[in-house]
Parts: sequence; C-alpha cells; structure tokens
Amino acid sequence: MNKRIIGVALGLAVLAASAAASAHVDVTVGVGIPAYVAPAPVAYAPPPVTVAYGGYDGRRAREWREHEWRRHEWREHAWHEHEWREHHGWGG
Repeated sequence: MNKRIIGVALGLAVLAASAAASAHVDVTVGVGIPAYVAPAPVAYAPPPVTVAYGGYDGRRAREWREHEWRRHEWREHAWHEHEWREHHGWGG
C-alpha cells in the first residue's frame, strides 16, 4: 500500500512538472510559404520635437515690448534732463 501511494505521488509530480514545462513552450507548426509581413501602420505619430527658448508670441507682442521699452527709455531720459535742470538751472 505504501509503495502504491509513493508511486502515485511520484507519477503526479512528474506529470505536473511536465505540464508546467510545456505550458511556456510554443509547439505550433507553421505550414505555408515563408513571406514578409509588413508591420501595421502607426495609428498615432509621435509629437514633433519642440525647443523652448523663451517663447515666441508673434509680431504684435514684439512691437508692444519695443513700444514699452522706448517709452521707458524716453521717461528715463526726461528724468535725467529734469535732474540736470534742477541742478544747473533752466537758463543754462
């Protein structure tokens, strides 16, 4: 009786090991002419590469910045002229 139980247990262990080993192996047989199959077309292309260099917001914004810069420079010039006249007087 003991030998029979040991034999059955050993047989089941070998069967389980064989089933586990063959579970990860592909044993299909391909029949036909070997041919090249093109890969499927890409559904979504990757986004284009962009370079961030401080931003470009167009001609209007550039013109506005230039306008503001000239206004700033004019005010600074007017302030220096005012200070000079305060120090030296209006007559020269």
